[in-house]
Amino acid sequence: MNHHGPLQNFTVCLRYFTDLTRPYSLFSYATKAKDNEIHLFKDEPGVLLLVVGGKWVDFKFPENTGTSRGWKHVCASWESATGIAEVWVNGNPLPRKGLQKGYSVSNQGMIVLGQDQDSFGGGFDASQSFVGELTDVCMWDLATARDAVRAASADSQLPPSVLSWGALQYQIKGYVVLKPLLR
Repeated sequence: MNHHGPLQNFTVCLRYFTDLTRPYSLFSYATKAKDNEIHLFKDEPGVLLLVVGGKWVDFKFPENTGTSRGWKHVCASWESATGIAEVWVNGNPLPRKGLQKGYSVSNQGMIVLGQDQDSFGGGFDASQSFVGELTDVCMWDLATARDAVRAASADSQLPPSVLSWGALQYQIKGYVVLKPLLR
């Protein structure tokens, strides 16, 4: 990740579409020292886990919050100073939770989409893999305000980000196909 020093705050947003009912990983950020520095994981229907520094909180939401085409837009935000973690689903906030107050996320990591890194850049478990469509991944080094999260959900203009879907440099590993978005 291209960032100067440890992260004290972050917001990750992405859009996904799947018919999976088993657990799966959406976003995994691991370092050589810690495999779950940041992890966004769909644990079961209606439950998203946000992991920071190996500790997690769960967020429950009604499954019928998807768009008419089944796409879900998720943003997860965390702030070190307060330990406040937030998750938004399709522009709607879920109740805030406390997580890792005072922690710093290392900037020496690797991001993997659709797989849980059980070791730095690997240790994948097929039973936790994402199968479906994933797009519009962005990450900011701040706990993004409500208006920016709603802008991301509505495909509006976004502030500059640490990680931007359109400018992403990546490697494809395994069975991954890049196709235009179904709309």
